[in-house]
Amino acid sequence: MSKPDDVLIITGASSGIGAASARKLATRYRLVLAGRRPEPLEELAADLGGEERAVAVTCDVSEWDQVENLAATAIRKFGAIDAVFANAGFGASRGFLEETPEHWRSMVLTNVLGTALTVRATLPHLLERGTGHFVVTSSIAGRRVLPGSLYSATKFATTAIGEALRLELRELHPENRIRVTLIEPGMVDTDFFDQRPGDSALTDDDIARAVEYALDQPDSVDLNEILIRPIRQAL
Repeated sequence: MSKPDDVLIITGASSGIGAASARKLATRYRLVLAGRRPEPLEELAADLGGEERAVAVTCDVSEWDQVENLAATAIRKFGAIDAVFANAGFGASRGFLEETPEHWRSMVLTNVLGTALTVRATLPHLLERGTGHFVVTSSIAGRRVLPGSLYSATKFATTAIGEALRLELRELHPENRIRVTLIEPGMVDTDFFDQRPGDSALTDDDIARAVEYALDQPDSVDLNEILIRPIRQAL
């Protein structure tokens, strides 16, 4: 459970679920907002209280030096990292004859390597403190294979990273109280889709509430997975 002025890193914070989660949690956390596009990040940080409450850090999570800088900035600005929301990611059209190999490469690097690098850059600090919380955005596509979906393969990998991290913390560092939560949304009405699904989908604020719920659990509770679908979604 968070304490006043705990420090939360959010990757993929410039829009969608990341931005909605930042707005939801801004009164309770000091925020370090990371993303590739500086302008929307800086606007969001200003809206949420400026440098005393929210700091924007331009960061491509697939680049190790940039993720290292993200973690170092959080510690330098606010003195600690209490929670990490590894949320950065994007998708691709289904079909192995769709998209370009360059798009695939960027998606795999962001969704898979980016999640792992975010953990790697922040885990030493959390282990030193002995407490903290990793929240990782996977997907329903990380539980069931979608036809022709390389995105689904990346989210299976993200799910595996989250569970592998939880097991490492329990088995290799049993003295710590660091928790890991996978957030697995179904269809969400964000700019992830070329044609927005509208009322048939969840909103990014729905997912932000799930993130808030996970972070709000007592320190003795390790809420491992939250699978959340819109009520009209069967699979």
